Amino acid sequence: MTATGLQRGFTLVELVITMVISIIVVGFVSVFISGPVVGFMDQARRAGLADAADGALNRLSRDVRRALPNSVRITSSGGVQALELMSSVDGARYRRSPPGTASQILDFSIADDAFNSIGSFTQITKPFVSASHYLAIYNVGVPGADAYALTDVITPAGTLITIADDAPAGEDRITLAPAFRFAYESPRQRLFLVDTPVSYLCDPGAATLRRYANYPIASLQTDRDTAAELLAAGAATALVADQVTGCGFSYTPGTAERAALVTIRLSIGAQGESVSLLRQIHVDNAP
Repeated sequence: MTATGLQRGFTLVELVITMVISIIVVGFVSVFISGPVVGFMDQARRAGLADAADGALNRLSRDVRRALPNSVRITSSGGVQALELMSSVDGARYRRSPPGTASQILDFSIADDAFNSIGSFTQITKPFVSASHYLAIYNVGVPGADAYALTDVITPAGTLITIADDAPAGEDRITLAPAFRFAYESPRQRLFLVDTPVSYLCDPGAATLRRYANYPIASLQTDRDTAAELLAAGAATALVADQVTGCGFSYTPGTAERAALVTIRLSIGAQGESVSLLRQIHVDNAP
């Protein structure tokens, strides 16, 4: 009898051998691939942590660099580190002596309501009119010359400040309502236009670094060193960094020979790993 067809296929033994070989091959391949994949994921995670920390420090550094001279102050409360400063919006030099008429010269012997700047304000749109900003001259951060006290070296809250171009080229006309007597002259005739204070609270317990702004000035930082106090004062808040595992603020006042120094340490962690960055910021405190 002649077969009319042939049937071909795998035997059970051949199938089992094939599966065993495939498993062995896949195992070898996974050994060689898993290492680089895990390494790539670890590297990406570390890069993300470092980028988050660097971005937070950059944001904080920008505020510190524009701080009113001698307005940086640091404290801690219940494990929360607090850094506060007065944000300087713009600045110029006031006219102290001729050339210029008597009405253009800032008189420190009386409450003066109008004077000129030498050089224009460049960071504001003129005419500038505000009752929520301040003008400060010669803040040195000591009793009697402390801007946080809202006396002597800074206009009181609610003072209407108007800044407009004046006829002499390169000068601005500054008017105050009511008039104000500045207590001390600046050796460099420096005048600062100040916005609201800014605070940074670093709370490792909540794993956050937050920025607070647009709140009234308080003479004591202990009245503005917690989230509850700042929010009760009407502060607007923004998250600067999360996953914070540690932080530290320190401030070294300047001298006649060197600028002040703000040192910031920030640690951010995830999945058992932590990245720590240190940033030192020089602060020009010449009032």
